[in-house]
Amino acid sequence: MVLSAVFVLCLLALAAFGARRMYLRRALGTVDASICRLGENWRMGVCRYQDTELEWFSLLSLSPRARYRFRRSSLLLQGRRVPSEAERTKVQPDVVIVNLSYEGEDLLLAMKFDAYAGLSSWLEAGPVVGIGTWR
Repeated sequence: MVLSAVFVLCLLALAAFGARRMYLRRALGTVDASICRLGENWRMGVCRYQDTELEWFSLLSLSPRARYRFRRSSLLLQGRRVPSEAERTKVQPDVVIVNLSYEGEDLLLAMKFDAYAGLSSWLEAGPVVGIGTWR
């Protein structure tokens, strides 16, 4: 009896993870992207573009809230590169590593090249700092 209850709970948890993932991916402006902040390991997740923020959701969470939020006006694109040999085992295949700076802190995102192109376009199309109008 206990074993069957544990099995049902595991199935419900898997279904909840799947439903959350489908909900996040269904929204416009979402891309798969792993994140690495200074002193942390790579973590898989999903980025979502909002008008004024880039949100990052952990793949292994049931929370409906973003784990990280980055203000668009404070994100600086530093460049992109191919993953190092050590990073290849920690990120998805065929990704680029995007170097970003947020309020003086460096962070890395691993994403497909077309997602990187979307991110760079989204950042370039942001508001002009100090003027308050959209380009």
